[in-house]
Amino acid sequence: MKEPFLDLPDEQSGSPELLDSQVQRAQEQLLQLKRQQEQIEKQKRELEELSRKQEDLEKGRAEMIEKLTRSLVVIERETYEAEKRVEQLRLTNATFAQHLDSLERINPKSWSNSDLHKELSKALSAVDDARAEYTKSLTKINAKSDGEVIKPSPTVEEGYYSAPDDSSFVVWLKRGFAFTLPVLILGLTALLVFYFMRG
Repeated sequence: MKEPFLDLPDEQSGSPELLDSQVQRAQEQLLQLKRQQEQIEKQKRELEELSRKQEDLEKGRAEMIEKLTRSLVVIERETYEAEKRVEQLRLTNATFAQHLDSLERINPKSWSNSDLHKELSKALSAVDDARAEYTKSLTKINAKSDGEVIKPSPTVEEGYYSAPDDSSFVVWLKRGFAFTLPVLILGLTALLVFYFMRG
């Protein structure tokens, strides 16, 4: 079967002008086909790019939905813990302020002799309450933090009743021996003189 542009009458098939015209038409059709092919390839590339972008969209969307969902859970938990900690610090701040005010109000100079025992007991009770609250709150505050927010310091009682240092005991033992040595020597000398005089 002949192509349409080659379907010519037999009596005109040998004309050079007609052959040139057919060649020109064929070239134009080839050029048109080439342009159509390029257009089709361009559309194909665009469709492939569109398909790739849609795939990237689905993957990226799914990935970020998962990450954001997990992150929101973590953030909500951390926010809850942070709010609890802030509330705890606020309560501790209020409690410490109350104890501080109570202790600063203690004025032994204003106590009368008749109420001295009562006022002293009340003041000591306030100090003990403040110390107990301080120790309890300090433990809670530092337990919720990576480091020590408030570093504990030894209390007065701990300073008084702390275990004695072995090295200081040895020092005092040596000092005591050095102090009593002359007395011992003097005593032994006196005993020797006494025995010689009797002998």
